[in-house]
Amino acid sequence: MLTLSPALWTEMVAHALDGLPDEACGLLAGAPGSDEAVVFYPCRNAAESSKVYTIDPRDHLRADRDAEGRGLEIMGVVHSHTHTEAYPSPTDVAQAPVPEWHYVIVSLRAESPSVRSFRIVDGEITEEVISLTRR
Repeated sequence: MLTLSPALWTEMVAHALDGLPDEACGLLAGAPGSDEAVVFYPCRNAAESSKVYTIDPRDHLRADRDAEGRGLEIMGVVHSHTHTEAYPSPTDVAQAPVPEWHYVIVSLRAESPSVRSFRIVDGEITEEVISLTRR
């Protein structure tokens, strides 16, 4: 289960909408070993594409350093799907670098964005519940 604040949820969806017509992307950070994300780092999609994303390496480095300075660690990646449902594509699965990460997808296919989270381990996709905190 991934836990988020309503503010983080809103930030992720807003970043996805701001990224149109391209896919948007970002990173989540939380306390080491925790499944609660407390920071969302919007990142530039270096691929500049509506079909794939690549987190800008400089943004990744900045996020990693900031998280470390706060005693946090990167725990997941967020990206949008501009024309498809919120489910990992074969490209998403092939590029899933860390089995412990949460892979959050914001779909902008319908009028109202949908957000889903997954774990991807050895190519196997498992959807997980997103729990919103009351903060």
